[in-house]
Amino acid sequence: MPSYTVTIATGSQWFAGTDDYIYITLVGTERCSERTLLDKPLYNDFERGAVDSYLVRVDENLGELVLVKLEKRKYWVQDDWYCSYISVKTPSGDNVDFPCYRWLVDDKEVVLRDGRAHLPQDDTISQVKQHRKNELEMRQKTYRWTEWQPGFPMSIDAGRHQELPRDIQFDSEKGVDFVLNYSKAIENLFVNHFMHMFQTSWSDFADFEKIFLRIKNTISEYVMQHWKEDFMFGYQFLNGCNPVVIQKLTKLPDKFPVTNEMVAVSLERHLTLEEEVKAGNIYMVDYEVLDGIRPNCTDPCTLQYLAAPICLLYKNTRNKILPIAIQLAQTPGKDNPIFLPTDSQYDWLLAKIWVRSADFQHHQTVTHLLRTHLISEMFAIAMFRHLPAVHPVFKLLIPHVRFTIAINTKAREQLICECGIFDKANATGGGGHMQLVRKATEALTFRSLCFPDMIKSRRMDSKQEVPTYFYRDDGYKVWEATKSFVSDVVAIYYTSNEKVQGDEEIQAFVKDVRTFGMQDSDTCDFPKALKSREELIEYLTVIVFTASAQHAAVNFGQYDWCSWIPNAPSTMRKPPPKQKGLADVNLIIDSLPDRGRSSWHLGAVWALSQYQENELYLGMYPDEYFIEKPVKAAMEKFRKSLEEISSAIKTRNQGKKLPYYNMSPDKIPNSVAV
Repeated sequence: MPSYTVTIATGSQWFAGTDDYIYITLVGTERCSERTLLDKPLYNDFERGAVDSYLVRVDENLGELVLVKLEKRKYWVQDDWYCSYISVKTPSGDNVDFPCYRWLVDDKEVVLRDGRAHLPQDDTISQVKQHRKNELEMRQKTYRWTEWQPGFPMSIDAGRHQELPRDIQFDSEKGVDFVLNYSKAIENLFVNHFMHMFQTSWSDFADFEKIFLRIKNTISEYVMQHWKEDFMFGYQFLNGCNPVVIQKLTKLPDKFPVTNEMVAVSLERHLTLEEEVKAGNIYMVDYEVLDGIRPNCTDPCTLQYLAAPICLLYKNTRNKILPIAIQLAQTPGKDNPIFLPTDSQYDWLLAKIWVRSADFQHHQTVTHLLRTHLISEMFAIAMFRHLPAVHPVFKLLIPHVRFTIAINTKAREQLICECGIFDKANATGGGGHMQLVRKATEALTFRSLCFPDMIKSRRMDSKQEVPTYFYRDDGYKVWEATKSFVSDVVAIYYTSNEKVQGDEEIQAFVKDVRTFGMQDSDTCDFPKALKSREELIEYLTVIVFTASAQHAAVNFGQYDWCSWIPNAPSTMRKPPPKQKGLADVNLIIDSLPDRGRSSWHLGAVWALSQYQENELYLGMYPDEYFIEKPVKAAMEKFRKSLEEISSAIKTRNQGKKLPYYNMSPDKIPNSVAV
């Protein structure tokens, strides 16, 4: 009597084991095996991290083994079980691997394909074609789109983390509880006693050190010491938390009427302002998207304010980027003066603080929330809805959407919801952040997610012109390494452009992102279809890069750059000045966040900057969704490329007072999970 040896690995997650009844059915091209009981309750099989083997006897050979059916039946109470993989040794001695990496919950059956990746047009066996169809029909019922807020990219239809499909939930919800984590951070930073003085102003700048003494690092301490200096202000637009707004000017905008006379003292090359513009030495940051956003009014005892400033920057003869003019509102006029380095010390400092506060709002809501979290979730939902587990693109993308839907769902529960944590300390809380995401979504384009295009569109692509733009330089390297890896994988399965065009699942995936995720926006330029391998490679590179490198670049430096409150105020308690000569140290202190909001802010940037326990970094793929040797070779090549990039970045950073490591692959998690 022929027999098959079945080896099953249980995951190492907490509560991954089970004491329920486990059944298996083997499906071949000729026939199926009998439904076989593998484990009974209290047998102590399928414990967490265990690997167990069983014999399944059959009357006749099943033919080519194509599917495995797993069933879990309740013994006493429901006992979720996480299966990592199944390996079957056939009577002829061949091994067939069935990646699973899924939870079995309730009494539902899970059906697995063998580990080889297949495009839909390449499947010819009726059983697997039907399985493919059934899997997608079930997924589309499980992963549903919803509009959480008007004008947002569409998100998952789940109100709470516990309502998500078990396979995309966090292993432990407690570890990503924002309220708990922020409260812990505030306690660990020894700032909880300031919460009792919530609306009390600090006494002076040195007073802010009282919430800064617990945890310092190389960058945060350097920021504290140099935050008032113009070089530090300008440097952050290149390598701080929000290195995506600076642009080189080709013409001064009419709404910012800076004259040569105003800034001549700041220009070092004996050129006029217009000549400096033509020479490529004038840059700008413009927070127009903040114009008209309603400031936080959730606390009637504390008025809060927003501004939409414009800042002119100058590249001096030592290639440093320095501010030379600041306008705090978009419309020029008598009550909207242009602040200059030649103004009084406190006028100029207050103007720079307003720019830094605007940059903080833009970073948190547009650069971080919208352009990494929400966009990555949109790609993830469409992937689950249209790409079955056997599809090579599903196998490629699944590590890069790990926990993304879960972290965003928790954020909608606790962080950015009405009366959430965001409302406690941020000037855009209380609904302003909703307005801001809506405006930024209207302007979001697919091309702006392509890293080289985004850099070039701001005319920041020349290393010779701006040699210290490390975000750009490291980003280029990681983008190219990622694109090369994606290209290698695509080439294995798509031998021609016609293969891409004929893949109905990949076309449905791309269309779903555009039609539902972006709600078929006329301006977003997201493709509705892909016609070539090059288009597919770029599309997938955008997904992987956004979820990994881009998110890391704008997330994990938050404590470095934002923990010194005056350098990144989360809110301002006095309106932007409408005339010069009024600012003094008292006005600035009264404008900055009070003690309570400072404490919430510090707890937030600390918690958001922490890596997950057992983090998986770019290029780490412990779950073997792919079993093909050419793909594993491509992964190894990718890892080596990333190691070389990390090594080069480490060498460059040696001896630097401000090392830049946010784009170092050994510090880039695979996915948006925090």
